[in-house]
Amino acid sequence: MIQLDIFSDPICPWCYIGKAHLDKALKAHGENPFRIRWLPFMLNPDMPAAGMDRREYLERKFGGKEGAVSAYLPVSQHAESAGLEINLEAIQRTPQTIDAHRLIHWAELEQCQTQVVDALFRAYFVEGRDIGDVEVLADLADSAGLDAAVVQRLFASDQDRREIVERDAAARGMGVTAVPTFVVAGKHAVPGAQPPDLWAKVIAELSAGAEVL
Repeated sequence: MIQLDIFSDPICPWCYIGKAHLDKALKAHGENPFRIRWLPFMLNPDMPAAGMDRREYLERKFGGKEGAVSAYLPVSQHAESAGLEINLEAIQRTPQTIDAHRLIHWAELEQCQTQVVDALFRAYFVEGRDIGDVEVLADLADSAGLDAAVVQRLFASDQDRREIVERDAAARGMGVTAVPTFVVAGKHAVPGAQPPDLWAKVIAELSAGAEVL
């Protein structure tokens, strides 16, 4: 299988959309040639631990209400065209995501990383849950087959917190500036929420044994 590393943040709508496009291409192909690994990239590494009000965050980031509306209009349009359910109005807070990334890391060890990523995307973009809250994260872990009690004990410690920060810094050091960024076979970077047709081309070339991209 070919290694596919995906740099992502579970509060990034384009990551949510980009995964849907990849999933559609994989489903159409009928066979997954990838061994997928989700790697951390924090959109807001300096976000306060408690997060912040969603409206305040968006208006600060995009220069006011009109800027925020303009920035998120294409998100809604692309999510709809991808067949995704998305409920931006339900999101009340923008969380710090280091704990969500810790959970994704632990899920890799238990071989249920993609299930946890799916649960995080749904919790945030559909249900409007605060995925900076460790109780919410423990519940999502349980739904993906992880031991919620173990996860809660890990959250009560600093286990792997430093590693997430270092991995985030390493991603930036290697040139990742935005997410999603997909890295195929450790050498071909595919930035952005690419459409299913591009992934279909990549998958076909890989299946034929050709050099991709």
